[in-house]
Amino acid sequence: MGQTLFEKIWGRHVVAQLSEEWALLHIDRHLLHDLSGAVALESVKSRGFTVRNPELVFATADHAVATSQGRTGYTNPGGARLYEELKKATEQASIRFFDIGKLGQGIVHVMAPELGLVQPGMTLICGDSHTCTNGALGALAFGIGSSEIIHALATQTLLQRKPRTMNVRIHGKLKPGVFAKDVGLFLIGLLGTRAGTGYAVEFSGPLVREFGIEARMTLCNLSIELGAKMGMIAPDEKTISYLSGKPFSPPSSQWEEAVAQWQEMVSDPDAVFDREHVADAAAIAPMMTWGTSPEQVIAIDANIPKLDAFESGQSRDALETALAYMDLRPGQALVGTPIDRVFIGACTNARISDLREAARVVAGKRVARGIGAWVVPGSEQVKQDAEREGLDQIFLSAGFEWREPGCSICVAANGERAEPGQRVVSTSNRNFVGRQGPGVRTHLASPASAAAAALAGEIIDPREVA
Repeated sequence: MGQTLFEKIWGRHVVAQLSEEWALLHIDRHLLHDLSGAVALESVKSRGFTVRNPELVFATADHAVATSQGRTGYTNPGGARLYEELKKATEQASIRFFDIGKLGQGIVHVMAPELGLVQPGMTLICGDSHTCTNGALGALAFGIGSSEIIHALATQTLLQRKPRTMNVRIHGKLKPGVFAKDVGLFLIGLLGTRAGTGYAVEFSGPLVREFGIEARMTLCNLSIELGAKMGMIAPDEKTISYLSGKPFSPPSSQWEEAVAQWQEMVSDPDAVFDREHVADAAAIAPMMTWGTSPEQVIAIDANIPKLDAFESGQSRDALETALAYMDLRPGQALVGTPIDRVFIGACTNARISDLREAARVVAGKRVARGIGAWVVPGSEQVKQDAEREGLDQIFLSAGFEWREPGCSICVAANGERAEPGQRVVSTSNRNFVGRQGPGVRTHLASPASAAAAALAGEIIDPREVA
């Protein structure tokens, strides 16, 4: 019997098989960010250990740094200590730190792929649940907790329970105005936020192969919202082309050997998954969440379902609570709902292709009066690329704020947040209660849908924007 992509990577990284379910894995890449990186490094030091392989660990400041123009690591008072301690701790441990204003700095799940730090067949970890984003390059990438960060720093290994495998195959072609973000939200709405619990998910099928690498990252980013710790896509010629010439990709002397190994990182034709799902791309419309969980999502031109239309497994009280928090009602249309703010950014949709699509929508137009609209590039590289293309001027001319790279209002850990009661259309990945600030109402959507809403001052079908 053949092996899945997951099984191939897992098997090649087992240092010790501790039981039928548990194994000690070697870790190829370890990413640190400002919320937990310095704390973990200090814990390693205080326990008398050293970082086992500092050359395999990479750090950046993203969660707690301000994104205002001209910012430094100290602009956000609440994050200044985290920034300073991470910078100091990484220097002491001989860990590569990508500082503010320099290429390599950015949201940790944006900068790692663009630098070539993640490659097919690798294991990659970070103290952040959206590390699954990196699985788009054929890697086994997943988020870990605080104690696991310390263990990995000290040993370059990690104890893990082997998950089951799931294949989500998507066939057909997308309709105009539908993007990878819509596909991800559609799948979460279709399968639920617990469908992937205990599974490593591989996305496959004609649509996935058609996606560019950045679209694949968006899809894998949302794996955790499906309940899956790991989401991945087998590498192909697009993957190889994407990695060619990256700063940390294999040098020319090792390139052919690396490519040959990467080409083996695919599920065998006779591989058997523990669970499989099939979806039709033609059935997907632009999507938008209406509630306080990513699974509370509908086509943007649909009405919020009546409560008796939900499956019995969903709590009526929870649905009513979500509607009350969002100040919406069953049967209501989302289109026409007034908004207050738009956020285009986050590790889900802050790459150059995302900004290009949003800029295409707003070019030559103006943000509606009274609407606060931000564009936050995912990395210094994305920012510089966008500025070379003139995207920043398109956004500025339309009335958006053009900001510096970072997580920003996605998680509101850097002091940037919306006001209580405000309604935000966001390209981020979570719409939990208070995620973007106390009392803030968040609607998740694609960059095109968010940009269209900024122009209209209300939720609008992006396909109606000329």
